[in-house]
Amino acid sequence: MKYWLFKTEPDVFSIDDLIREKLSYWEGVRNYQARNYLRDEVKLGDLVLFYHSRLDPPGIIGVAEIAKEATPDPYQFDPNHKYFDPKLKGTEPRWFGVHLKPHTKFKELISLDTLRNTKGLEKMVVTQKGSRLSIQPVTKKEFDIVVKMAK
Repeated sequence: MKYWLFKTEPDVFSIDDLIREKLSYWEGVRNYQARNYLRDEVKLGDLVLFYHSRLDPPGIIGVAEIAKEATPDPYQFDPNHKYFDPKLKGTEPRWFGVHLKPHTKFKELISLDTLRNTKGLEKMVVTQKGSRLSIQPVTKKEFDIVVKMAK
């Protein structure tokens, strides 16, 4: 099992949206490194720290679980969709997404500042200056520290 952090803007898709939907396709990733993680490394049953970005403060609000491994993002082929990729040639997919299901919603958001000031999270990708990647690996130790903080 691996652990991840997925960033989302809560006004676009929040943990409450995931809870309401019960199963959701995580589409729209248009960064090659994030795509590679989704396509090649994210597996069924992996756990995801659900991170709300573009908040004041931003932070982790819960945990989701990978319910289905990577499949081609269908929106890349749809010229009427905001995630359409006009540079695609033919039907060979470039972009992928996974299905998530809710696991746990934290009682309170754990802010980025709190994460940065927590012993054991100094090397966590999200705490690094300039860290903007929307899909990030998380170590088991980091994951466990965050979940313990939420209790």
